[in-house]
Amino acid sequence: MERFVNFLYKNQALFYKVFLFLLTTFLIVYLYPKGGKFKYEIPKGKPWQYDNLYAPFDFAILKTPEEIAAEKERINEGHIPYYEYQEDVVDSVEKALEVEFLEIFPDTLHRVQRNRLQDFVEDTREDIYDYGLIQEIIPIESGELVYLRKGNEANEITYQNILKQNDLRPFLNRRIDENQLQLFRDELLELFFNSVRPNVTYDEELTLRELESKYNQISYTRGSVERGTIIVSKGEIVEGDKLKILNSLKSEYESQVWSQANYNWVVFGYSLLVFLALLMLLLFIRKYRPDIFQNNIKVTFIFFNLLLMVMLTIGVINFNVNYVYVVPLCILPLTLKGFFDSRLGLFTHVITVVLLGFVVPDSYEYMFLQIIAGIVTILTVSELYKRANLFISVGQITLIYIISYFAFTIIQEGAISEINPEVFLMFLLNGLATLFVQPLIYAYEKIFGLVSDMSLLELSDTNTKLLKELSDKAPGTFHHSLNVANLAEAAANEIGANAMLVRVGALYHDIGKMQNATYFTENQTTSVNSHDELSPKESAQIIIEHVINGIEIAKKRNLPDRVIDFIRTHHGTTTVYYFYKKEQESNENVNPEDFRYPGPIPFSKETAILMMCDSVEAASRSLKEPTAKLIDNFVEKIINKQMEEEQFHNSNITFMEIQQIKKVLKRKLKNIFHLRIEYPE
Repeated sequence: MERFVNFLYKNQALFYKVFLFLLTTFLIVYLYPKGGKFKYEIPKGKPWQYDNLYAPFDFAILKTPEEIAAEKERINEGHIPYYEYQEDVVDSVEKALEVEFLEIFPDTLHRVQRNRLQDFVEDTREDIYDYGLIQEIIPIESGELVYLRKGNEANEITYQNILKQNDLRPFLNRRIDENQLQLFRDELLELFFNSVRPNVTYDEELTLRELESKYNQISYTRGSVERGTIIVSKGEIVEGDKLKILNSLKSEYESQVWSQANYNWVVFGYSLLVFLALLMLLLFIRKYRPDIFQNNIKVTFIFFNLLLMVMLTIGVINFNVNYVYVVPLCILPLTLKGFFDSRLGLFTHVITVVLLGFVVPDSYEYMFLQIIAGIVTILTVSELYKRANLFISVGQITLIYIISYFAFTIIQEGAISEINPEVFLMFLLNGLATLFVQPLIYAYEKIFGLVSDMSLLELSDTNTKLLKELSDKAPGTFHHSLNVANLAEAAANEIGANAMLVRVGALYHDIGKMQNATYFTENQTTSVNSHDELSPKESAQIIIEHVINGIEIAKKRNLPDRVIDFIRTHHGTTTVYYFYKKEQESNENVNPEDFRYPGPIPFSKETAILMMCDSVEAASRSLKEPTAKLIDNFVEKIINKQMEEEQFHNSNITFMEIQQIKKVLKRKLKNIFHLRIEYPE
C-alpha cells in the first residue's frame, strides 16, 4: 500500500495531466451536436464528384429561405388587421351629451326647436358611432378591409367606414348644413367636441396572434423523395432542384431522431476524434516544449484557452449560425504567443480549428479561413506590447478574412452579386473583438501567474521601485546590470531568442547584492576591502549567498518566476574562482563544493545568454590595457571554460549560436572600451 501511495505521489503531475486531458475531451464531446454528419460536401454549381447518390430514406424537399420569406410577405400583404369597438365609451358619450346639452341650450328655447336639436344630436351620435370613431395614428388605405370586433363578434368592413377624429369637424359641419341648423353651429360644435371621444383602437395583440397562426400554417416543404430514388448522378452539375434536394437530404440526415444505439456510436466516434486531436497537442507539448509540459499550470492554461474558444464558437452557432465569424478565434494564437512562442500558438490554433470543423457549416471554408488567419496572426504580431503592432496586425487579419471570403464566394457562386455584405461586418466585429486580447492577457497573468511581454516591458523600466533601490544601495551593481542587459539583449537579437525577457532578467539578476553591497568590488568606493578580515571560505559564502538573497527578494516583490529563473541560474554550478584559488594557497586539500554556486545550470537560451554576458562583463573590468586581440581571447577563454564545465547542457543552445554570441560580445566590448588610435597630447 505504501508503495502504491508513493507511486501516486511521485506521478501526481502526470495523473493531473491525464485528468485534464480526459475532462477537456468530455466537455468538448458534450458540447457537440449529437446528430448524424452528412458525409458529402455539396459543390454548388459544380459537377458531383462522388458516385451516384440514391435516397437512403423517404424525405421531404424543403423550401428555400427565400421561398418561405416570399410566402410570409404574401401573408402580410393579404392579412386583415383587427380593431376593437368599445361599447362603454359610447354609453359614456351618450350621457355626456345629455349633460352638455342642458348646459349649452337654455330652457327658454322654443320646445319645437329644442326637440329638433335633441333629435339632431341623437342621430349624429348614432352616425358617429355606427362604425366608431378612431384617433388615427398610422394611416392605411381607405379601401382596405379590417375586422371590427364588438364583444365576441368581428365583422369585416372597409377602413373608410370608420370615422377618423381629424374628419370629425367636416363631418359635423356637413350634418349641420344638411339639417339647416347653421344658427346653432357654434353651440353644436362645442357640444360634440366637449363630449365625443374615440372608441375604436387597433388590436395589436389579436392581429399578431392571427398573423402568427397563418405563419404556422405555412408548409416548409414542397414534394418528397422516396427511398431508392436517384438524387444526383456522378458528373452532374449541382444546381437548381438538384441543389435543393441535396440540401433537404443533408438537413433531414442531420436532424433525424437517432436510436439509442446510433446515438452511442455517434458519441463514441466524436470521442475518438477529439481524443486524437487533443492527444496530438499534448504529445507536441511533451516533445517540443518539455519545460511547459512539466508545468501543470501552463498545460492547464493552454487547454483552458482551447476549450474556451470551442465553447464560445458552439454557443454562437446555437444562438445564430450566421454569426460564427464574429468569434475572435485569433485571440488564441495571440495569447499563446504572448505567453509562450509562435510555434505552440499556431499548433494549438490549428488543433482548435480542426475540432470546430465538426460542428460549423461549410467546414472546409471555415477551416481554411481560420487557419490562414492564424498563420497571419503569428507572422505579423512580433511585439504584442506595442499597441500600434496589434492594431496593424488586427487590420491585416481582417483583410485576410475578407479576401478569403470574397474568393470562396466567387468560386461557389460564380458572381460578385451573390456576396453578402453582412459577412464583411462580421469580420470587422471579429477584428474589434480581437483587440480585447490585451486586457485578456492582463487577466490571465493575474489568474494563472504567467508573464507576458507587456509585463516584461513594465519590469524593464529602470524607474521601478526595486531597481531604484538597487541603484541607491548598490550603484556599481546597478551599472553592471545595465551593461549586462545591453549585451544580453544584443546577443538575444542575434540568435532569435526573447530579447525582452533576457533584458529584464539581466536587470534583476543581481538584486541579491543589495544586502551586502560592499562585499562586491563594483560597489567599493574606498581602498578598504571588506573581505580582508574574512577567510576565503567565508568570503565565498557571502558571494554565493547573493543568489539566495536575490531569489528571496524577488519573491517578496512578486517578480514573475521567469525572471526569478535568471537570478537562480546566472552562475549555474560554477565556483567562486578567485577565493577558491586563494584558499588553495594555504590549504591544498580544498573541497571545491564549498566554493560552488548551488545552481541549477541554465535551462533556456535566454538564461544561458545571461550567464555568458554576466561573466564577460564582470571580468572585463579587470582588463588594464585592452586591445582587440586581448578582448577576443578574453571572451573565448571565459565562455569556453563555461562550456567545459557543462553549464549549457540543459539550455537548448547550439554551438553555432554560442559562436554568434561570442562575436556580439567581442564587438560590443570593443565599442565599450573605445578601441581606437591614441591622439597626441
